[in-house]
Amino acid sequence: MRIESTNVFVGPNVFARFPVIRHVLDLGELEHWPTVRLGEDFIGPMLEQLPGLYEHGCSYKEPGGFVRRLREDEGTWLGHVMEHIAIELQVVAGSDVTFGRTRSIDGRPGFYNMVFQFKDADVGRQASKLALEYIGSLLPDNLKFNGSPDAEWDFAYERDRFIRYAQRKEFGPSTASLVRAAEDRNIPWLRLNRYSLVQFGHGRYQQRIQATTTSRTSNIAVELASDKEETNEILRDLGLPVPKQLLVRTSPDAVRAAERIGYPVVLKPLAGNHGRGVAINLRTPEEVEVGFEKASEHGSTIVVESYIEGYDHRLLVVNGELVAAAKRVPGHVVGDGKHTIEELVNVVNEDPRRGVGHEKVLTRLEFDHQAERLLEKLGYDRTTVPPKGEVVYLRSTANLSTGGTAIDVTDVIHPDNREMAIRAIKAIDLDIGGVDFLTKDITESYRDAGGGICEVNAGPGFRMHVAPSEGTPRDVAGPVVDMLFPPDTPSRIPIAAVTGTNGKTTTSRMLAHILKMSGRTVGLTSTDGVYIDGKLSVPGDMTGPVSAQMILRDPSVDAAVMETARGGMLRSGLGFQECNVACCINVTADHLGLRGIDTLEQLAEVKRVPIEIATDAAVLNADDPLCLQMADYTDAEKLSYVTMNPAHPLVKRHIQAGGQAFVLEQGMNGHLISIYDNETHTPLVWTHLIPATIEGRALHNVQNAMFAAALAYNMNISLEDIRQGLRTFDSSFFQAPGRMNIYDEHPFRVILDYAHNPAAVKAMCDLVDRFETEGRRIVVLSAPGDRRDEDIREIAAIASGHFDYFICRRDDNTRGRTDDEVAVMLKNRLLEEDISPDRIEVVPDEQEANTRALEMAEPGDLILVLGDHIKRTWKQIIYFNSGSRVDNGGKKAAVSIDLPEFDGFKLADEFEIISDERGVRIAREEGD
Repeated sequence: MRIESTNVFVGPNVFARFPVIRHVLDLGELEHWPTVRLGEDFIGPMLEQLPGLYEHGCSYKEPGGFVRRLREDEGTWLGHVMEHIAIELQVVAGSDVTFGRTRSIDGRPGFYNMVFQFKDADVGRQASKLALEYIGSLLPDNLKFNGSPDAEWDFAYERDRFIRYAQRKEFGPSTASLVRAAEDRNIPWLRLNRYSLVQFGHGRYQQRIQATTTSRTSNIAVELASDKEETNEILRDLGLPVPKQLLVRTSPDAVRAAERIGYPVVLKPLAGNHGRGVAINLRTPEEVEVGFEKASEHGSTIVVESYIEGYDHRLLVVNGELVAAAKRVPGHVVGDGKHTIEELVNVVNEDPRRGVGHEKVLTRLEFDHQAERLLEKLGYDRTTVPPKGEVVYLRSTANLSTGGTAIDVTDVIHPDNREMAIRAIKAIDLDIGGVDFLTKDITESYRDAGGGICEVNAGPGFRMHVAPSEGTPRDVAGPVVDMLFPPDTPSRIPIAAVTGTNGKTTTSRMLAHILKMSGRTVGLTSTDGVYIDGKLSVPGDMTGPVSAQMILRDPSVDAAVMETARGGMLRSGLGFQECNVACCINVTADHLGLRGIDTLEQLAEVKRVPIEIATDAAVLNADDPLCLQMADYTDAEKLSYVTMNPAHPLVKRHIQAGGQAFVLEQGMNGHLISIYDNETHTPLVWTHLIPATIEGRALHNVQNAMFAAALAYNMNISLEDIRQGLRTFDSSFFQAPGRMNIYDEHPFRVILDYAHNPAAVKAMCDLVDRFETEGRRIVVLSAPGDRRDEDIREIAAIASGHFDYFICRRDDNTRGRTDDEVAVMLKNRLLEEDISPDRIEVVPDEQEANTRALEMAEPGDLILVLGDHIKRTWKQIIYFNSGSRVDNGGKKAAVSIDLPEFDGFKLADEFEIISDERGVRIAREEGD
C-alpha cells in the first residue's frame, strides 16, 4: 500500500467546494484484503484507540455508519479506512472536518482516489501519513507493506505528537473564533503566514488581525500595555485601583522593594505575559529571592508590587464596551482522602475537555518547578494524600494555558467594575484589551470590596470567554469583526472568473479594460502574468490559485478578473471560495490525455468549477452543448446565455421567460450585439466598431467581446462604460500579446497568434479567409508536444485548406517529443490532405521558421504565425523590415542595425532597438 501522488486543493475543485487533499492510492496486495477478511484483530484495536470513528456516518449518514461498513458483507477497503482515520486524527487535534470520499479509479485495479477535507494543509498531509503508518501497524506481518512501522511503534505517542504538531500549525482558539465570526458574516479571509496573521476582506476593503491584535490597534497602546510600570502610573493618575509597584534589577533590590511596599508581594517580569515567571503572595525575603530568580528567566527588569487578596478576573473590552468577564481559577486538584496528588492530577487530566496546549477547552495539568514550589510551601510532595475537600493549587496564576479554569461572570459583574475596566482600556487606547482585576467579589463595587488592576493586556486571549469551564459561552469575536466591518460596510471586491478552452485571455483583458475605463483599479490574472491597474506585476502563466490570492491581497485593488485555466484547477483548485460572476466560453479538445482528463466531458467537469461557485451570474455559451449543460450546476442568481445564433430555440424560450441573453443579431449596418434582460431589448454595440474584431471579421473576438460585455453588465457596469471599453480595446501586441496581433508595416501582412489547439487554429484560419489577400497565404504551423497525436494531426488537417505554403516547426520546449517529431507529424498529415510536398517545409526551430516565412514573403502576401515564444516572435516580425534581426539562439540577445553608428553594436537581454516616428533609439523592454 502506497501513496502514488498527492494534490492539495486550496479552494473549490472538482471534488468539493472547499479545501481537500487528494491521494492516488495503490493498495497492491491489500486490494484483496477488505476489512471483514482482516477481521476483528484489525477492526477492534482501531476502534478502541480511535473511538471517535463510532461517530462517523459514512454513506449511511448517521453515527455508526462507518463501523457498519467495516463489518457488513465483505467490509470496506483500506483506502476508505485510511480516509476516515485521516479525518478522525484531525478531529482529535481540534479541526472541524467531516468530508471524505474514496473511489476506485476506472481501468486501474487496486488504485483509488482518496479525498479528505483539511483546515491546514500541512496538518492534513501529516494526518494521512500517520493514518497510513497506523494501518501498517495493525496489519499482520505477512501483509505489512514497505513503510509499515516496526513493533516498537507506539500509536498513542505518535498521536499525541501529531496533536502537538497540529496545534503549532493551526489557529489558536482566539484567532479561530475570529475566523468563525468572519465566516458567520460571510466575510472572506486569507491566512498570511504560518501563525495567526489573517486578512479579513479582499483588496481595498481588507482588515488584518494577528491573534486579537487588529490593524486598528495602536502601536503606542501595545507598547504601553507591555510596560507594566507605565500602565500602572497612567491608571493611578486617573484614580483607578492599582497596586503599589517598584522596578528592580537585582535580588537584594527586590527584597528591599518588598520591605518598602510591605509583605505580601508579587514578583513578575516587566514585559512578561501568559503568567510566565509570576510569583504571588510572597511573605519572606527568602521567597522573594526565589521568586526573583524565576522571574529573571523571562526578563532582566522585575516588577515588585503589593499583593492584592482576591480572585483573579479577566474583563474583556472591545471597541469601548465590556463584552465578557471571567473568574479564573489556578490549576488545582481537590483531595478525596484516598489518592495522592500525582494520582489526582492524572484523574483531572482524564477530563475529555483537557488537551495538549490549546487543543481543547482546558489544558492538562503538569508538574514543574512552580507546582513543586507550591507543594513544598504546604509541606507536600507528589505522594501526599490530601484530606477530602482540600484544594491544592499547582499554579499561582490562573492562566488557562497552564491548566487553569474559567467561570463566566459577565451577567453578575457590578456596574462600577464594568465602567472601571472600560476606563482602563480607553486610558491605554486599546481597541481590544483585557483587564486583569483582583477582587474578593466581582458582584460588589471595587470602591466597597476593594481590589485592584494588576495588568492591562493587549491582544488578550478569548478562550476563557468562548469556552468557559463553567457558565455561558460569550461571542466575543463577533464584536471585533463588527468593529472592523460595521454594518453595510463592504468586505469583498467583485470577482469575475473566466474559463473555457479558447478566448480566456482576450476576454479577461477586455473585461479588465472595461472595468478600468469605468474607474476601477483592476487586478488581472492571465497566462501572461499578474496585472495591477494595467501594469505587469508578475510575468508568466499566472492562472492558478497563488496568483488569484496575489490579487485579493493587494490593498489597491477594487475589482478582480481571474483567468482560470484547467491546469491550475487540476493541480490546486481555485484561489477564491466564491466569485460574483463566472463564464465558460467553450469546451473544445485541448490538453486531453493529461492529468487524468481524457474526454471532453471530463474537461467540461473541470471547467464547470467556477460556474458552480458564482453567486450573482453565470454566463454560458448557448452554442456549445457542454457549456449549456453547466446551467444545471449553478446556484447563481442570474443565468445569462451568449449566442451567435439569433434563432437559438432554447435562448428564445429563456428570453420569453424573462431571462438574460447576449445575442449577435444581423442589422442593416452589420452585426449587432444585443442584450435581452427581464423582457427588455437593448442594442449594445455594432461589432465593426470594436477594434479587436477587425471590423467584425474576427468572429471569435466578437464572441469574446460578448462574454466580456455580459460579465461587465452583471457586475453592474453601465452600458456606456461597456460600450466605451469595447470601442477602445484592440488586439495590439500591447493590449493582448499573442492574441491576433496584426502587423501591417511590411509590404505584406503578418498575423501573430498563440493558437495551440484545433478550435483556436480553426478560428484563425477562418479569419485569414475573411481577409482579401492579393498574394499567397503562408502559415508557420506548430502544436505543443504534450498534446495527443490526434490533436496535432487535426491542427494540420484544419490548416490544410487555407494556405498556399506551410512551414512546420516545434516549440522550444518539446515536452517529451524528439527534436522534429511534431513538425514531421504536421507535415505527414498535410501530405495526407493532398498538399504538394513542394508547398511544405520543415524548419524545426521557431526563430528560424519565422525568419524563413518573413524572408520568403512578397508584397501582398499574408503570413499567419502560430507563435509560442510570443515576445521574441513579435520582435522578429516588427524589426524585420528595417533590416534589424534578433538572433539569440534561445540564449544571449544580439541586435545589429544597418546604420553606420550602430554597426556591430551588441545589446544585453533587457534592451531593445526601437525604430518609429521618433527615430531610432535604445530602450529597456519595459519602457524608454
